[in-house]
Amino acid sequence: MEEENLTTVTEFIILGFTEFPELQIPLFLLFLLIYLIILMGNLTIIALTCLDPRLHTPMYFFLCNLSFLDISYTSITLPKLLDISIRKGQSISAAGCFTQAYFFIFSVCEECLLLTVMAYDRYVAVCHPLRYAVIMNKRLCVLMATGTWIFAFLEPVAHTVIFSHFSYCGSNEINHFFCDISALLNLSCTSTSTIDLVTYILGESVMLPCFIATLTSYIYIISAILRIRSKEGRRKAFSTCSSHLTVVILFYVTLTCLYMRPASMQSLDLNKLIALLYNVLIPLINPIIYSLKNKEVKEAMRNLFNRLQFPNSQKNIFQISKDKSMQPSKR
Repeated sequence: MEEENLTTVTEFIILGFTEFPELQIPLFLLFLLIYLIILMGNLTIIALTCLDPRLHTPMYFFLCNLSFLDISYTSITLPKLLDISIRKGQSISAAGCFTQAYFFIFSVCEECLLLTVMAYDRYVAVCHPLRYAVIMNKRLCVLMATGTWIFAFLEPVAHTVIFSHFSYCGSNEINHFFCDISALLNLSCTSTSTIDLVTYILGESVMLPCFIATLTSYIYIISAILRIRSKEGRRKAFSTCSSHLTVVILFYVTLTCLYMRPASMQSLDLNKLIALLYNVLIPLINPIIYSLKNKEVKEAMRNLFNRLQFPNSQKNIFQISKDKSMQPSKR
């Protein structure tokens, strides 16, 4: 009976950044501001993509999926972090903790797959521009996007089932701002060799092919750009993929620092800081990168602001032109 009490955990305590009690209010305000900016930026991208017909292209279709994903996985972790910043340490049920871990793994997997699909889209745009509309047709784009979401939902199931059946003994305090796998495994008194092997196999089966496919796409893209004779042509070709390339580099750098470091360099405090960068930095700068580097997005945003500021001006202009066209021509 005593052993059962030691190994049965019904809830966890997420510590967050409570080691800095004097910074709780400033941290709350900072994280709240960041969360609101993330929501506003990504919702703006989604709204522009839906409202402006010129953005109804495969590139912005996948970007819309990426913005929705950024909102989703940020909402998995940041609201809880805001709660922790106000109140010192917050409990979460074991089922809720495992669910949060599941959706975080799902979001990492989905972003990896989406960035790979977007790399293929940029490859077709640069290397096969005349066949772009035929290859990247609507049916293929929907199938690719749907496939990434389905696969990403299924991939974390094995992780979650295994570590949810572990025994957790001693302290139930998670030294993190969400239920990260590394923090949960640190509390387990069960051998973690099985989940380590599963994590490695499934992680490599997703990340390695995605990385190779993305790298291969950009090798072909760069080769095609270098073959363009005019400097202006090379600049325009590179501008079509520079935003995506920037996001890819940030994603793989932060993910490598978070999960691919040697065991001797693993530290829960360091993992927590890197995970914060991953949860905050990428969804924060994605809309900024895509809006600042794309003329189509800036033009769509300008048109949207004009419509909101002068809601009747475009209608009046259209009505005047329509009335003129209805008038009989003078012979």
